[in-house]
Amino acid sequence: MPSVEGLLLGEATRTLDDRYRLSLPSELASGLIADDAESPHCLIAKERPGCLSLWNLERWQKHLDDGVALVTSKIEAGKLDGRVAEVQQLGRLLSTRQREVALAGRGRLVVPEGFRELLAVEPGGTVVLVGAAVCVEIWNPEHWAGTIGEEMPTFRQLFDQLSS
Repeated sequence: MPSVEGLLLGEATRTLDDRYRLSLPSELASGLIADDAESPHCLIAKERPGCLSLWNLERWQKHLDDGVALVTSKIEAGKLDGRVAEVQQLGRLLSTRQREVALAGRGRLVVPEGFRELLAVEPGGTVVLVGAAVCVEIWNPEHWAGTIGEEMPTFRQLFDQLSS
């Protein structure tokens, strides 16, 4: 897998066992765990049909805390009074979108109930692990093939935009 300092990169294929467990390549797993972590955990998040993502727990929590603090201050100031349905939608998604998961030895994790349906891969099925720079994505292979097929033609333009 390519190594670029500070980015989670690479692609690997893994099989879900009968208990929805899979092992991450060490170079991807190590980027998800804080160096001083006594018990290695990361966060799993629902992204889109056929895709879950794994995040460094501290990085995710800071981003989430900052965003929730801003939304809370807007609610308290009455700035979202006319947007109750959107606030409720955000609350539903915050309640169900992410969960902390343990990374056992050799970077093994269990895809939790409630996340398996979105991934749509049965035990014994194959998943594609993709380093997405800031997180690791777990893809249903069919969804991955469609997504990368759509995105690959824009690679050069995207790279140039983000790197200039």
